[in-house]
Amino acid sequence: MANQETQKLDSIIASRRALLMGAGAAVAAMAIPSTAHAAKTVAAFADTDILNFALNLEYLESNFYYMAAFGSTIDNPTTASIALGQPSTAIGIGAGTATTTGGTRATVGTATNVPWVLPAVKAYAIETAIEEGKHVTFLRTALGSAAVGQPQIDISPAGAFTTLATAAGLSAAPFVTAGQFNPYANDVAFLGGAYVFEDVGVTAYKGAAPLISTSTTGKTYLQAAASILAVEAYHAGLIRTTIAINDQTGANGYLAATRLVSQLRTFLASRATATTAPTTYTPDDLGLQAPGAYPATGTVTGAAAAPTVTTVSLAGVAGFPATNTADGDPTNVIAFSRTTAQVLNIVTGTQQVQGTNTINTGVFFPAGLNGLFQ
Repeated sequence: MANQETQKLDSIIASRRALLMGAGAAVAAMAIPSTAHAAKTVAAFADTDILNFALNLEYLESNFYYMAAFGSTIDNPTTASIALGQPSTAIGIGAGTATTTGGTRATVGTATNVPWVLPAVKAYAIETAIEEGKHVTFLRTALGSAAVGQPQIDISPAGAFTTLATAAGLSAAPFVTAGQFNPYANDVAFLGGAYVFEDVGVTAYKGAAPLISTSTTGKTYLQAAASILAVEAYHAGLIRTTIAINDQTGANGYLAATRLVSQLRTFLASRATATTAPTTYTPDDLGLQAPGAYPATGTVTGAAAAPTVTTVSLAGVAGFPATNTADGDPTNVIAFSRTTAQVLNIVTGTQQVQGTNTINTGVFFPAGLNGLFQ
């Protein structure tokens, strides 16, 4: 998978970069009729703004996986990461083509590489780290001087991850130990950390795809976004499958923990498109769960810090339980989609309403994202 994916990405970098450079200022200034919003009002945007929004998310994911796999961030290569595919000069985090200038190194706290026990999970982490790092390089190369630098990112156990766990109602094993959600503590906790990110990436790319222009350049950008979306979906499916295999009956608590994470993501996303947080919603995120009916809508109750969302799942057949390995709409089995505002609410742990002109800050992005969508 890694070879095919990277070969395809590499094959279109040159043509995309040429189109971007050829379009010049006209592309950069292009205003597209907008159906996308962030907490900060966005009236018009360019294709490059959409790619920069994606780049912010790739910065986050790649740093998490690099820390889990190699004990380092993407801008600080190790002997192991270089041997497995990271450029020896490090992955750039600076603005434009700069290696570091204009970017900020991720906050890692007490994070270390995971003391792996399960070879398959370690192999997944290493492969995904390299792939997410290449996504960063891919987007930065395509954007060239328009690339935003890495914003402040928090991937520390005591910071972002524990804040998220508290909000989701995760307070015990398998993902929380000694009062912290430390995704670097062991294989299972790592799977929980990966679960936090992967489904969000899929919904973000799908939500952004219709916003890309229909120009020649836009079509090339769309091809690139679709290529990355497909790989993010591979990652998400693999994480869900691995968790489900290791807790087939739910007795270990893995499935219940994923439901709490999915419920929090749904709760945060629901606020982004309403003046007040809705009490009903159309499900846009399914945790791994035991068989049950899938309602057309669910309900959200409780405080923002500990929401309760109606459990929704695919219907299982006796002896063949469905676990929602594919996080998609059950009617057509297509990926869920989120707006930029919904994604911002999730990755910052806020419940901003679009158009408030207040930048989303918090959790994984303490000072907000870089670029137009904030």
